[in-house]
Amino acid sequence: MTNMITIYEVGPRDGLQNESTLIPTSDKIALINALSKTGLRKIEATSFVSPKWVPQMGDAADVMAGITRNPSVDYAVLTPNMRGLDGALSANADEVAIFGSASESFSQKNLNCSIAESIERFAPVAKAAHNANVKLRGYVSCITDCPYEGTIKPAAVLDVVAKLVDQGCYEISLGDTIGKATPDAIKRLLSTLLLAFPAELFAGHFHDTSGNAIENVATALPFGLRTFDSAIGGLGGCPYAPGAKGNVSTIPLVEYLHNNGWKTGLNMSALADANAILNGFGLKGSS
Repeated sequence: MTNMITIYEVGPRDGLQNESTLIPTSDKIALINALSKTGLRKIEATSFVSPKWVPQMGDAADVMAGITRNPSVDYAVLTPNMRGLDGALSANADEVAIFGSASESFSQKNLNCSIAESIERFAPVAKAAHNANVKLRGYVSCITDCPYEGTIKPAAVLDVVAKLVDQGCYEISLGDTIGKATPDAIKRLLSTLLLAFPAELFAGHFHDTSGNAIENVATALPFGLRTFDSAIGGLGGCPYAPGAKGNVSTIPLVEYLHNNGWKTGLNMSALADANAILNGFGLKGSS
C-alpha cells in the first residue's frame, strides 16, 4: 500500500466560515494563491451557500473568479443545493461537495431537515454534478459524537455513507465535528465501515478540540486511509457545534507524517508562507 498521503486543505472554506469578522475577498484570494504554491492537490476554496446563513462565504463567486489556478490543483466548493451547484458550475469548480450528518439532531440544526430529507435534497445535486462531469465528494458529520445526542453508533455512519456512495460520491470525508473522537472510537468506526467499503473511499476529517486529531490520523493510517483534511493555521470550528475547535492544523500534521516516513509532496517553506498570510488579515495561524 502506498505511503503517499493526500492532504485536502479546507482552511479557505471550513476554516474561514466560522470567523465572525468578514475577511476581505482579496485576502481570501491571496491565501488560496499561496496554498496553491505548496504542492497541495486539493483545496476547498469556498462554499456556494446562502449568505444569510454563512455571511463569510457570500463572496464565493468573486473568490473563484479571482484566484490564480494551478493546473495541478483541484479547487473544490461546498454545494448544499441546486442553487449552490449552479454557482459552482458557473465558477468552474473542479469538485463539489455535499454534506450530511450521522446525527438526526445535528442534521436538524445544521440543515433544517432530517437525515432522510437531506439525502433526498442531495439527489438532484449529485445527478447534475455527474451530468456535468464534475467530481462529487461527500461529508458525514458527527461520526463518533454529537453536541446534542452524545455518542453516535458506527451503524448510523455506515447508513449515511452508503446513501452518499449511491449518489455517486467518489470520496467520503468522515468528520469528527466536535473533536471528541478518541483513537478507540475511530478504530470501532473504521472496523465497521471497512467491512462494507474499501479504505480508499474515506478521508479523515478531525477537529482538535480534545487534542486527539493527529493521534486519530495515526489510528486511521493502519486501516488504509490515505487522505486527510486539514486547515492551514488550525482554522475552523462549526457554528452549529458549540465549543468545537478548529480542524487539525496543516503544518503540524504534515510534519508528523514526514517524521514518520509518509510522503505528502508538500513544501514546508511554502506552507509557512501561507500560514503567515493569516496574520496579515487578523487571524493568528498556528504552525
